[in-house]
Amino acid sequence: MSETPSSGLSHVRADGSAHMVDVSAKAETSREATAEAVLSTRPDVIERIFAAELPKGDALPTARIAGIMASKRTPDLIPLCHPLPLAKASVDFERRTESVRLLATVRTRGATGVEMEALTAVSVAALTLYVMIKAVDKHAEIGGIRVLAKSGGKSGDWTREDAQP
Repeated sequence: MSETPSSGLSHVRADGSAHMVDVSAKAETSREATAEAVLSTRPDVIERIFAAELPKGDALPTARIAGIMASKRTPDLIPLCHPLPLAKASVDFERRTESVRLLATVRTRGATGVEMEALTAVSVAALTLYVMIKAVDKHAEIGGIRVLAKSGGKSGDWTREDAQP
């Protein structure tokens, strides 16, 4: 069975079946990716989040740990992702008036990038933050999940033009 895709899609064989891409011939380089998500809620809920005064406890450290743990479990959650030895995974929070901006940065030295790990980290952190606040705001929303930047690998460095610092 040929693994060379006729479609140009790297995860699809010539016969149309999905497969894990062989990255064994790719050079190992330092790679990093940063992703963001935004949890929108009321200003009083933002205050409670950052004051650690929610009925379910201190949401930010819980969401941080959940995101870091999720980044390490990405190949268990996303089909065809390669398991990677992560060197760093961080989740940070930026307070806004009616939202929390979540940022996840993941780093490795490997043959493939860590964009999916950063996206998984920020998504699970946002979901965890949501579950921690739903008792006080059932109308909270998660959005804006996207990769902001990546570095390393054959394609080099990339930063989203509209990414906020």
